[in-house]
Amino acid sequence: MSASIPLHPEAKYKRIMLKLSGEMLGGGQGHGIDGDALERIAGEVARVHRLGVQVAIVIGGGNIFRGSTASKIGMDRPSADYMGMLATIINGLALQGILENKFNLQTRVMTAITMTEIAEPYIRRRAVKHIESGHIVIFAGGTGNPLFTTDTAASLRAREIGAEIIMKATKVDGIYDSDPNKNPNAKKYDELAYFDVLNKKLDVMDATAITMCMEAQMPIIVFKMGEPGCVEQVVLGKKVGTLVK
Repeated sequence: MSASIPLHPEAKYKRIMLKLSGEMLGGGQGHGIDGDALERIAGEVARVHRLGVQVAIVIGGGNIFRGSTASKIGMDRPSADYMGMLATIINGLALQGILENKFNLQTRVMTAITMTEIAEPYIRRRAVKHIESGHIVIFAGGTGNPLFTTDTAASLRAREIGAEIIMKATKVDGIYDSDPNKNPNAKKYDELAYFDVLNKKLDVMDATAITMCMEAQMPIIVFKMGEPGCVEQVVLGKKVGTLVK
């Protein structure tokens, strides 16, 4: 069972919001749920939790269903987005299961869409209480509204629970001026201002999410979920990925 652990003296943040894309749970194929990928991600979360850091997670659902894609084949966008929200809940339950059964951590899945049989409804004060008690809280169901991304959900929940930073885990080691997988000369940024991200139309988060962070002066670190200890390195203040502030 989780308990509140004293914060490690080198930890730079006490409460973090970790944003995970659904594709990460799909492993190399990028779809479905890959057991090895799920365990690696859970291991990174457990490693940070052992530092005494309070961890909240927003998870996407693109490995199962992506509303923006489905709307292009004839579905109305709100219905497609609701299906995507359900996919995030499946991912949240999968992550909860391995955190509890493999790493013996107490977790709570809270959903923006009410389904009390399988998860708690999102209530801000209850979420904060869970986090303060040392539980890992997984926010699923996005914002509960269509037309909003899980990036926006991460920004919203981070502000609501008083997180100090958003850590966005990706498949690349930061933000580039173009796709590094397509352009070998792509330039990596070590640090960016919010306005730079918006003006350059960099593919980091959607404009709504970036604006919400800018209003609250909430820093964002975009980093690669790769080598063991990558999340821990960010928490300890190592120079990893790209900082947006």
